[in-house]
Amino acid sequence: MNRPFIIAEVGINHNGSLQYALELIDKAKWAGCDAVKFQKRTISLVYTQEELDKPRESPFGKTNRDQKMGLELSQEHYDAIDEHCKEVGIHWFASAWDLQSVEFLKQYDLPYNKICSARLKHNELLNMVAQERKYTFISTGMATMDEIGHAVNIFREWDCPFELMHCNSQYPMEAKDANLLTIPLLKEKFKCDVGYSGHEVGLITSVAAVALGATSIERHITLARAMYGSDQASSIEPNGLMKLVEYCREAATVLGKKEKIVTDAEIVCRKKLWREHDIV
Repeated sequence: MNRPFIIAEVGINHNGSLQYALELIDKAKWAGCDAVKFQKRTISLVYTQEELDKPRESPFGKTNRDQKMGLELSQEHYDAIDEHCKEVGIHWFASAWDLQSVEFLKQYDLPYNKICSARLKHNELLNMVAQERKYTFISTGMATMDEIGHAVNIFREWDCPFELMHCNSQYPMEAKDANLLTIPLLKEKFKCDVGYSGHEVGLITSVAAVALGATSIERHITLARAMYGSDQASSIEPNGLMKLVEYCREAATVLGKKEKIVTDAEIVCRKKLWREHDIV
């Protein structure tokens, strides 16, 4: 098995701060991740006026609008992120939640796209992303097999390479709800690579996903789980992220091949330990 592609999901854990965003990029690079991912939303298009007007206390104000606007990065922020990722040598990309955000991200010529679980049924967005024909990670949280199949058909119609990502959209997710056997099920059903996007606390579930054949692992990262934010509690701090990368890469290595192999080291032991009268 090839080593899994490991994505450090920054998401909105930067709390609207460019400094935090750059620090998280540096930590992902230090830990050995292959890419960092953000999320891009046009708040007025993603949420209704009623939802945005609801009261919500946050460091950014007293309404949902204040909170959500406070967590969005600016054009200047994304320019700096793009430049910084080039400098440190790590890929970045983002999940676009609306058509305007898809257009916005095109200016950076990113290597990957991402469909988040919350947008799996947005047909116009799926088609717009698939038309770019960039390798796309498609999360499947909250979706039925038929709904996943509908998205798969769109990407195949546009001849766009993709990878499904098994996902449970609880934040944080209880380990008992991981249902990791869905990974080989999706792989068999749709004849494609399948990764795992996790929201659990801890590392073992993600490592187990690799053992079941996950070709990518995406986990939220944070500078500190005690920081403000709805995703922080289901995120991994830098030292844990480094361990996750190490464990997932080792898990992929130890799986080996689907054949019984007698290694050279075993042959040496065999000559020492086996005797003629033991051989049938």
